[in-house]
Amino acid sequence: MERTLVLLKPDAVQRGLVGQIIARLEARGLKIAAMKLMQMDQALAHRHYEAHVGKGFFPGLVGFITSGPLVAMVLEGKDAVAIVRNTMGETNAAKAAPGTIRGDFAIDIGRNLIHGSDAVDSAKREIAIFFRDSEILSYSRANDPWILES
Repeated sequence: MERTLVLLKPDAVQRGLVGQIIARLEARGLKIAAMKLMQMDQALAHRHYEAHVGKGFFPGLVGFITSGPLVAMVLEGKDAVAIVRNTMGETNAAKAAPGTIRGDFAIDIGRNLIHGSDAVDSAKREIAIFFRDSEILSYSRANDPWILES
């Protein structure tokens, strides 16, 4: 099974949308393999967003992601990266389709509620930043046969 990192950003936590967002991801058939509420510090933000260092929006990005608690999760499932990306919607919330997390709950590109890894390789790198191997669980659910064909 494929794994991906999902961050429910400080705006999702502050707006009380964590439960609704997690419910949407689970309803797609994704399984939570790890989850924690945490406060991202500057060093972790720089490590996570290293591809954006030096860009004009970087200071604001770091300021926002470190502004309050967030929920970090490892989600697992068939095509987990693509499923999460489609469920999130466009990064620019104004362009996100209705029915997506951003399309239903966000209106601003900077306050877009959720981060999801953009590729399998990125997911592996990002998961390792936020979770130790011992924090990620593998388990079966009773409804797994109803979600995936054998």
